[in-house]
Amino acid sequence: METFNTNIFPKGEKAPSDYFSGGTAWVHIIKPNEDQLNCQIGNVTFEPSCRNNWHFHGGGQILIVTSGSGFYQEKNKPVQVLHTGDIVNILPNVIHWHGAAPNSEFTHIAINTNTQNGIVE
Repeated sequence: METFNTNIFPKGEKAPSDYFSGGTAWVHIIKPNEDQLNCQIGNVTFEPSCRNNWHFHGGGQILIVTSGSGFYQEKNKPVQVLHTGDIVNILPNVIHWHGAAPNSEFTHIAINTNTQNGIVE
């Protein structure tokens, strides 16, 4: 299988394996949480079959899929298939996971909002 990186941001640093399963993920922080906007923006790339563990964001999160195919699931709800261009609005404290399909690398921009309420749990 040949893969191409068509993303506008670099892959970034390898993410801690404690937060992911099924493979490796990389995170490139585009905008750190350091000012009055109360948001953090990162570019996250999952290798095929990699996903994050169940988690929630105290202030909510917005995902913008920039390449590949993946999945998103909220607790007790069906899995949603995601493709390039899809946007997911995740309300505060909603338990969920997201990650790559088995046959595709998956990249999204993650916007963590209202970070004064917590970034991730």
